[in-house]
Amino acid sequence: MSSSNGVAPGKVRGPGRPPKKITSCTWCNETKLPLKYVYPTTNGKKEFCSETCLAEFRKAYIKGACIQCDNVIRGNNSPSKDFCSTFCMNKHQKKELQSRVVAVAPTTPLEGSPGPFQYETYQPFDWEEYLRETNSVPAPQTCFKQSPNPQINEFKVGMKLEALDPRNVTSTCIATVISILGPRLRLRLDGSDNKNDFWRLVDSSEIHPIGHCEKSGGMLQPPLGFRMNASSWPMFLLKTLNGAEMAPSKIFQKEPTGPKANLFQVGQKLEAVDKKNPQLICCATVGAVKNDQIHVTFDGWRGAFDYWCKYDSRDIFPVGWCAKSGHPMQPPGQKNNSGANRFRFRPAFTAPPPTPPVSSTAPEIVQSPEADTSAPPPPPIIIHFRKNCLGGPLVDTSQLPSAIEDTTPSVLAKKLINHLLLASHKSETILARLGALRGEEMVITHDGNTFTIKLPQLSKAADLANVFQIVSQALGCCHNIFGLEHLVKDCSSCDLKSASPAKRKAPEQEAATSTTPAEPSGLSESPVASLSKIPTQEWGIEEVIQFIESTDPCLGVHADLFRKHEIDGKAFLLLNSDMMMKYMGLKLGPALKICNLVSRLKGRRHAL
Repeated sequence: MSSSNGVAPGKVRGPGRPPKKITSCTWCNETKLPLKYVYPTTNGKKEFCSETCLAEFRKAYIKGACIQCDNVIRGNNSPSKDFCSTFCMNKHQKKELQSRVVAVAPTTPLEGSPGPFQYETYQPFDWEEYLRETNSVPAPQTCFKQSPNPQINEFKVGMKLEALDPRNVTSTCIATVISILGPRLRLRLDGSDNKNDFWRLVDSSEIHPIGHCEKSGGMLQPPLGFRMNASSWPMFLLKTLNGAEMAPSKIFQKEPTGPKANLFQVGQKLEAVDKKNPQLICCATVGAVKNDQIHVTFDGWRGAFDYWCKYDSRDIFPVGWCAKSGHPMQPPGQKNNSGANRFRFRPAFTAPPPTPPVSSTAPEIVQSPEADTSAPPPPPIIIHFRKNCLGGPLVDTSQLPSAIEDTTPSVLAKKLINHLLLASHKSETILARLGALRGEEMVITHDGNTFTIKLPQLSKAADLANVFQIVSQALGCCHNIFGLEHLVKDCSSCDLKSASPAKRKAPEQEAATSTTPAEPSGLSESPVASLSKIPTQEWGIEEVIQFIESTDPCLGVHADLFRKHEIDGKAFLLLNSDMMMKYMGLKLGPALKICNLVSRLKGRRHAL
């Protein structure tokens, strides 16, 4: 007996060439051999029948590719900008959940705990013993805007809800629950990417059931950075909600009432979210108290992770909150970063039980408790000031000290910036310029308020040289005004021998009447002057940012938005207030100011 193809049942074809694998063009899907054009991607190579198909794929691939299969996202089957199909989205979420297997086996969850949970590590932590060893006390429950009994989390991964966009809190967006951790939700705004996920408690006032915005007379908005055209938003919204699992209103909890005043005291213990690793809640200490703010320091870790927050922040919790809620808590840092803490992305050092600071007269320089008190303290790092250098339009060098010192580079950099602010009559301009830099975020306290600036990474004393260079360029002062060495000779850059005191004061007077930063003699020409030699259409993104920040320093805080949206010279000339407010999330005031700059540039272009 033989089969219809001439081969007996149970038999395999004899020797011969294997059948050719049928392949089709990745872009047009037509079966054409051979496929001569190849484009490598993270999930392997993509093959094409022609150069045209390859070029079209490359353009589409740059705009967005599926996280799961790496194919271009197009057509009507894409559930979001991250996936090409619902199948890929579900497969990715399943894989993501499987990858969250706990590396260190947790103990049995507490009774009433909604576990299991994904977290960095888990080991029992005895707060009572730790408080006794450190001779410290916990902050009372009355200090916190948290429920005495943590809420039960009944949300499920994949549920849809409404949430305020954390980068633009005037917008209410659709969000999806990506993961669950105790009473906390990791959320992703639909239409945004996975780099902007954020965490909210189940009793947060910033999340609501689907339909809440409409009932309140509002409209759902695309998230900041929504890459599709605005006209496609209604259709995208319809597809996103069609067939989706909506979080029922009964599982949303009412936000608790917070204290009416700041009741914290320096040295009290608490549990706090690590802002740089927000899935973690860690053992922490109140390092300082200032008006309605507290300074959170993490026990056993260096001060780079510390931050200021309002006393009623939802990111701080009373001692024992994690144990009650079933949320894992990170214990104080340990030597060698092994065992319980091996998953934390922080430099470890020996840290015996710390003693909390007794008081603080200068909150901006509060550090977390020192490690290994038995070891000799490290030598101090000293920054010397050359007070006869030109301070440019912003800094009065006569108000600077001769030198400042500290043992930690990051703390010393904070001291440097604070002294520059105290020596300036335009501290807000300094803060705006430093906030527009690239680097690690650093919180500065000035006049009772907290500000975020960006400076290069500081892990050793030699790194301060980069800070000196960048700060002097940003503020338009002499680059020799501060350094790690004590210099007694006059500065050649300033050429002060031929300059009278009146001339040295001229840049400061000029700053009072002009928004363009004046350059001290001997330094390079102003950024605006140098940019005027280049046609605006040829500016890159950084040139656009440099022009905006140099012309109006207060606009420098929006630099990251211009980088995010890739606004080069050509795009800059096309901007209008509606675009900047709708797609970039700018408020009306800054948008109008930037429109004025665009108009001035257009006038200059026509004049040429």
